[in-house]
Amino acid sequence: MELTISVKQLGKKHPILQNNTISLALSSSIVTLKDLLEAVVESQVEKFKTSSFEWDDQDTIHLPKENYLPILTDTGKVGFGALYNHNIIDLQKAKETALLAYEDGLFAVFYGDDELQTLSDTIELSENKALTFIRLTFLSGSYW
Repeated sequence: MELTISVKQLGKKHPILQNNTISLALSSSIVTLKDLLEAVVESQVEKFKTSSFEWDDQDTIHLPKENYLPILTDTGKVGFGALYNHNIIDLQKAKETALLAYEDGLFAVFYGDDELQTLSDTIELSENKALTFIRLTFLSGSYW
């Protein structure tokens, strides 16, 4: 199932990710928020595993590709696209971490214009609304 996802952060003018389409392995179009979050985490872990490279595939000279400059002007980020994290991701622990982060209020989830309040909220994915994750930040400081 194809789903459009945006990731935003409070206080930032531009979203971190905007209208990215990901495919999820879901058996039904009616799912709970918990199942949806687990499917998104599973999709992203698989994407990370496929984009990782082996130790033998490392680019030791770090030459930019021909299309490097247009990518820089579009994203505004300098990087060579290499992943230096060779740790193996535990899928179950990643799912538990995402669910705990939601329960702790580190991010909010909106389906269309509706905020999903609990992990047991049901979502009708056949409506093809955009799924938006908003990363929440804690305020720090004091009155002293």
